[in-house]
Amino acid sequence: MQVPTMIGRYRITERLGSGAFATVWLAEDEVLESMVAVKILAENWAHHPDVRARFEQEAQVLRRADSERLVRVHDFGEMPDGRPYQVMTYAAGGTLADRLELGPMPVRAALRNAVDIAHAVSVLHESGVLHRDLKPSNVLFDTVRGSERVLVADLGLAKEIAHASGFTVVAGTPGYMAPEQHLPGGGLDVRADVHAIGAMTYQMLTGLPPQMGKAATAAPSRLRAGIPRDVDRVVMRALSSDRDRRWPSTAAFAEALEAAATAVPSRILRVLRRGAGTVVALGLLVYVGGATVVGGTPDGWVRVSDNEGALSVAVPGDWARQLRDSGWNVAAVGMPAGSEPGLQVGADLADETSPGMFAGVSRWLVPGSGAEVPSHPGCTRSPDREVTLAGLTGRVQRWTGCEGGAVSYSEVVLTGPGEPGVYLQIRQNSAGADRTDAVLRTLRRT
Repeated sequence: MQVPTMIGRYRITERLGSGAFATVWLAEDEVLESMVAVKILAENWAHHPDVRARFEQEAQVLRRADSERLVRVHDFGEMPDGRPYQVMTYAAGGTLADRLELGPMPVRAALRNAVDIAHAVSVLHESGVLHRDLKPSNVLFDTVRGSERVLVADLGLAKEIAHASGFTVVAGTPGYMAPEQHLPGGGLDVRADVHAIGAMTYQMLTGLPPQMGKAATAAPSRLRAGIPRDVDRVVMRALSSDRDRRWPSTAAFAEALEAAATAVPSRILRVLRRGAGTVVALGLLVYVGGATVVGGTPDGWVRVSDNEGALSVAVPGDWARQLRDSGWNVAAVGMPAGSEPGLQVGADLADETSPGMFAGVSRWLVPGSGAEVPSHPGCTRSPDREVTLAGLTGRVQRWTGCEGGAVSYSEVVLTGPGEPGVYLQIRQNSAGADRTDAVLRTLRRT
């Protein structure tokens, strides 16, 4: 396949992916100075009138819907060799399929994504369109003004709902298709898309492709701890083989899933706080009145290490009075439950207003893992900022004015390709200088 260099005014930089009917390229719009995705119909299909019409219809549907929940079409044209192309939103966050390669998602993240997908597909249904091919590779992630959003893409098999009863060609992706999609003339309606979203939700929660063996007959909670029965009920109803038993619409599915998500145990913990589950997750108090000293540190600071020697960090001497060093449960930030190296140090671990710090390593903390750091109701969140440290990158969330104005928190997740990441929470006295960067500079992993 010959690689194009220019398509219209768009300069091609790399290939993003390809399928049976089209190839998608990353390109630069040199006029508007932005990156876009250019989808080109495959040469062997460009002269098939029905395929070409479907390609054009996809662009028309997306343009007509024009929603921030869907990939937008900005331009449409034809190459010199006659192949049509669409210029679309470039979603830099990759696909849901990419993220599922890492295994199951944190429960709350999985449910949030599922709700967003359902709302996006509801936009299509309101526009009179049935998607018919919802699957992880057709769900994209993009970041706008610092917030990640879900986008639904690839309407190559989409059809008008008004004509759905007359579909005679089997179309879709096995594992996500509703049973009626396997039958020519199956009389499809929006409940086919409900089934597909249910299948993706099941996979995000369990890490298992839907309808593989007996996996889809087992409720998600039987395959993974921490999933409430209310979530089981919502997901399994969406997956019912009898469409009359499914949720009647994607909007109804989203509403039910949002309600069920309130029963999910919150992963938002103040890990430096003595509270339900936290002491157990971080281990028993090992040292009181002192700390393990490791290596050189800034003057007046004390370096502490976890009991496996996986990481160490230095803190001001007046913080280093008590230490828990026997690890942490990574479920505290929404990752799959399990114990990994970590430590907690503070002036008084029983006092929620005293300064201290938690640091933990996890193999689950990788780029795109979607770790959910604690939020701090009643505090004021400062603008986030990016940090780079020893080959790891991340973002600092800073919360001030907590506990009646006496306490501040810094939440930091650092990740890098091919190696475990680090989560830190730093609690300080709001009246003093912010020592977040000074603490981060002392972080060491072995």
